Amino acid sequence: MKYRLLDERSLVFDGADPFEVSDYVNRHVGVHRIRLPGSAGRVAGLRHRKAGLIDLCRITYGGPVRVVSTGLADVYHLQIILRGHCRYEISRESHDFSSGDILLLNPDDPIDLTYSDDCEKFILKIPASLLDDVCIEQGWLRPREGIKFIPIRYQLHEIESLMNLLVLLCQEAESEAGSPAQVFGHYNWIVANKLLTLLKHNIRREFPTLQSCSFERLVQYIDENIKRDISVEELARVSHMSLRSLYLLFERYTDTTPKNYIKRRKLERIHATLIDPANPVRSVTAVALDYGFTHLGRFSEFYKATFGVLPSDTLKRR
Repeated sequence: MKYRLLDERSLVFDGADPFEVSDYVNRHVGVHRIRLPGSAGRVAGLRHRKAGLIDLCRITYGGPVRVVSTGLADVYHLQIILRGHCRYEISRESHDFSSGDILLLNPDDPIDLTYSDDCEKFILKIPASLLDDVCIEQGWLRPREGIKFIPIRYQLHEIESLMNLLVLLCQEAESEAGSPAQVFGHYNWIVANKLLTLLKHNIRREFPTLQSCSFERLVQYIDENIKRDISVEELARVSHMSLRSLYLLFERYTDTTPKNYIKRRKLERIHATLIDPANPVRSVTAVALDYGFTHLGRFSEFYKATFGVLPSDTLKRR
């Protein structure tokens, strides 16, 4: 395969116990269980990098393995078969994927995958919130049930521009000099746009309505005042809307309340600050207080529920 997706600099496991690799994947890539037919040796391998809000992972279990999960919980997986083959069972149907094929899994899709002995995959993990934000920025109508990609088999030549972008993102993530959060933020935005442009989904690309324009202005206002305690009443006032209309607007475009949306934006900013090695950080407490989180225990709970790790762990791994 001509695409270089993560090299030895991203190596986490080599010749490892498959269950040890699976445990790491559960913590960083997606919740699942593995089932090994017969005995298994210590031959699994994994490479992993965090690139802003996106995770890049290259994995092989070194033997036949079945991977099952009830769903990915607010993340999408773009899975590229690098070698070997993989069988995907869904809705009592079986689909075989081989080297060069691409499978995209939605957050709520049940997963039942069987890897061949020599199967190796590259997995792009992208949070649902990032795709939602791109949808809002473009003025597209986000479906109430969330963005759903249509389960179609893609091949590398069909998404070549995305593949070239992923190669650059891998190189940036593996750069010894390191990249500031702003660089990864731009990459994340472009990757999300590419996914929504190249692949088939349930979004209706319509011209922006007056409501979508109003929502974009509200998002800009929130981002510009993100460190303040922005009340729902303040948003209603600046948007010249009633509270009821404001809640309906957020329900339509984000499927949540204005308060929860503001909290999520604050957490994303804090995450970007903690993970950026070029950003001087005195402590997690200082950053949390800077964004208006005064109850530190509750802040840690919100952060872990959003990113899967404690804020202190993010700071340690920067």
